[in-house]
Amino acid sequence: MKKEGSAMMKTALTIAGSDCSGGAGLQADLKTFSAHGVFGMSVIVSVVAENTRRVIAAQDIPPDMIAQQMDAVFEDMPVDAVKVGMLSSPECMEAVAAKLRQYRPRHVVIDPVMYAKNGCPLMDPRAVGTLVETILPLAGVLTPNIPEAERITGLSIRSGADMEAAARRIHAMGCGAVVVKGGHRAQSALDVLFDGETVRRYEEARIHTKNTHGTGCTFSAAIAAQLARGEALPQAVALAKSYVTTAIAHALPLGGGCGPTNHFYRLYQRGLEGVR
Repeated sequence: MKKEGSAMMKTALTIAGSDCSGGAGLQADLKTFSAHGVFGMSVIVSVVAENTRRVIAAQDIPPDMIAQQMDAVFEDMPVDAVKVGMLSSPECMEAVAAKLRQYRPRHVVIDPVMYAKNGCPLMDPRAVGTLVETILPLAGVLTPNIPEAERITGLSIRSGADMEAAARRIHAMGCGAVVVKGGHRAQSALDVLFDGETVRRYEEARIHTKNTHGTGCTFSAAIAAQLARGEALPQAVALAKSYVTTAIAHALPLGGGCGPTNHFYRLYQRGLEGVR
C-alpha cells in the first residue's frame, strides 16, 4: 500500500530542557525542526524558569520519567535524528545515555550546554566527568562553544588554531565529529569542524546584536534537521551555519535582555525552499 505523503516526512527528536520564554532549549529546537520541514518530537529533561535576562530556577525531571519519555517516542515513532541539549546532572545523563545505547539512532547531535546566555550555570559541576565519560562517546557530532570546549579539554582557546586543537582533543575522547563554535570570539563568527580526518572552517561576518538567545541550541538543532533530511555532515554544518546567521541577522528585540533569534524568517520569506 502506498504511504500517504505526510508519512514520508523526516523526523527529529530533541532531548533538552524547557525554556518558558521560548528562545532556547527544546522550544528553539522544535521551531528549528519545523523551519526545516522536519517533524519535531521532544523529551523534557529539565524545566527552566528563565527569560531573556535571567535564569530564576530549574527543576530536573526524574530519570525514570526521562527514560519513559524516550521509550514512548522510540517504540512508536521513526526517529531520523536526535539532538541532545541541556543535561544538568549525572543522573539525567545516565538515563539518556542508557536509552541512546538501547535504541541506537542513526544521527545524534549533542550540544553540551553548560551555561545560559547570561552566564548562569545549567550543568552541575560534578556532571562534567559524566559528560565526558558517558555522553560524549555517543555523539555523532558534538557542538561545544568556546567556554564549553575549554571546560572539556582544559585548553585556553584564543584563536582559530586553538579551536582546531580543541576539536582534535575532544574527538580523541570518542565522539564521531566535533564542531567548536566560535560565537564567543571577538573576531568573525568562526566555527571549526573536525571529523577525525579533515578540518573545515565555516566563517561569517560577526553580526553586532545582543539578541542571540538560543543560538547554540538553534545551530545544533539545524545540524540535526539537515542530517535527518539526508545531508552529509559537512553540508549539514554549512547549511545550519547559514540558517542561524540569517536568524541572528533578523533577531527579534523581545524582552529586556538578550532577545531570541528569528527561527522562521526564511520560511516566512521563501517557504521551505529557503532551508537550503
